[in-house]
Amino acid sequence: AVTADVAEEAQVETALSAVEARFGRLDALVNNAGVAVFTTARETRPADWNRVLAVNLSGPFLMTRAAIPLLSRAGGAVVNITSISGLRASTLRIAYGTSKAALAHMTKQLAVELARDHIRVNAVAPGPVETAMAKAVHSPAIRKDYHDAIPLARYGLEKEIAEAVYFLCSDRASYITGQELAVDGGFDAAGIGLPTLRAGN
Repeated sequence: AVTADVAEEAQVETALSAVEARFGRLDALVNNAGVAVFTTARETRPADWNRVLAVNLSGPFLMTRAAIPLLSRAGGAVVNITSISGLRASTLRIAYGTSKAALAHMTKQLAVELARDHIRVNAVAPGPVETAMAKAVHSPAIRKDYHDAIPLARYGLEKEIAEAVYFLCSDRASYITGQELAVDGGFDAAGIGLPTLRAGN
C-alpha cells in the first residue's frame, strides 16, 4: 500500500512515482477518498469548507492529473466516487454536496479531454450505504426516513458499489465515458415521490 494525502500535490506525485516504479503501468484509478462536515451553511467554518473541497474535489483532480501518463499506457479508466448528495440537495451538506456536484461535472470535463489519451472517466454516485460512517452517524429515525424514501427500501451494500466501480473500470464498459451512475436503490429516480402514494401501487 502507498499512503498519501490526496489534497497535497507533493504526496500525490510521490505516490504515483511509487506505483510507476513498482508496476510501470496503471489500469484503473478510483478516486474514493472523501471527507464530510455535517453542519449548516452558517455553522460551516471556512477552514472546514476548504478541507472538504480540497479532499473531495482537488484530490481527484490532482490524482487524475498525476496518473495520466501511466493510465494512457494501459488505456486505463478513472472512476470518481461522487454521491447522491451531489444530485439532490439536502440540509447539513453545503460543503459535501457542493464538492460532489462539482466532481460530477469534472468527471465530464476529464472524460472529454482525456479521450484522446485513451482514458475513460466515469463516476459512481452512491446513495445511503451500509458503511462504518453511516452506522455511526445515522440515527434510527434517519435510517427509517431513508428506508421510506428509497424504492428498494434498504441501504446499499459496499459490495454493490464496488461492483459498479469494477464494471466501469473493466473492458465491458469500453464505450462508456463521461457518465455518472447512481447506485442508490432508486433514491434519485423517486424524486419527491411520497412513500404513502408508492405504497398504494
